[in-house]
Amino acid sequence: MKLYYMPGACSLASHIVLEWIGKPYETHKLSRDELKGAEFLKVNPLGAVPALADGDWTVTQNAAILEYLAEHAPELKLLGDGSPRSRAEVRRWLGFINSDIHKTFSMIFGASRFVGDEGAQKELAASASALLTKLFAQLDGQLAGKAYLTGDAPSIADAYLYVVLRWAHGKEVNLSGLDNLAAFFKRMEADKGVQAALKAEGL
Repeated sequence: MKLYYMPGACSLASHIVLEWIGKPYETHKLSRDELKGAEFLKVNPLGAVPALADGDWTVTQNAAILEYLAEHAPELKLLGDGSPRSRAEVRRWLGFINSDIHKTFSMIFGASRFVGDEGAQKELAASASALLTKLFAQLDGQLAGKAYLTGDAPSIADAYLYVVLRWAHGKEVNLSGLDNLAAFFKRMEADKGVQAALKAEGL
């Protein structure tokens, strides 16, 4: 398998899960300019990471890639314990992070795509940051009494949560008082797979 990634982007979640499952893989690092280059657009016409090539087949969209990787190591139960309820719980939080939190970050990272005026861009980013605080508070509540989002073992949703928490720290989103999230972040930072992916991406 071959992962196309940009350091620190959401593709880091897929990178972490590749480390967790322990299957052979290689990586292709892309710069922001290369994302929209003709060569990569043949891989993903949207010009976005991650993309995962497996033989002559390529899959895009982070959530789909994470599930695909989890299916390669069912013994790790990265997509739940196999029961419909457990799998739905992992997908629930994966969807929340992908559709709500990641989408809201786009208003901070790319405010200029939504509004042209610089003052309006700052206002939009500030509003998005405030919303993110509320969204992260829901995740903090979910982590109460648990090491990970759905229990005592990590899932693919936890890899994604770790990445967006890195973004939150970088953009100074207010996470004060969210002690469960803080403990989770430290736990993930100590994970060998996380450390390996960070080192590989130069983070």
